[in-house]
Amino acid sequence: MAKICCFLHYFLNNLKKTCVYIKIYYLCSKLIIMAKTEIDLKKLEDAASRLRAIAHPMRIAIISLLENNPKLNVTEIYSRLKIEQAAASHHLNILKNKGILASKRAGKQTFYSLRNDSLSQVIDCINKCGNS
Repeated sequence: MAKICCFLHYFLNNLKKTCVYIKIYYLCSKLIIMAKTEIDLKKLEDAASRLRAIAHPMRIAIISLLENNPKLNVTEIYSRLKIEQAAASHHLNILKNKGILASKRAGKQTFYSLRNDSLSQVIDCINKCGNS
């Protein structure tokens, strides 16, 4: 009888430890899943923010212009698009702050270029979706 009691005591103690380990593992795995979900949500929010920045006819025109001319300054952009300098600067600033455009100063001038060439493919894809 003493052997059975010792065995039950040993079994129950190990069972309690096992249950604690299972609970800790469950909580940790739940936290990992939540962390992955938050990372994915952050990426989606960033993508949506960039798409909102692009979602303006003048900004799409700027992107198309820079697609054909790899580096342009503000003067070249507003004169080719026939808009005010302040409007061009405003749109360029939004695109630059969202990471869509890169800028490089050369003396008093700032030259703008696309950070990623695949951006024009995204715009083409959106245009094709609207025509289907």
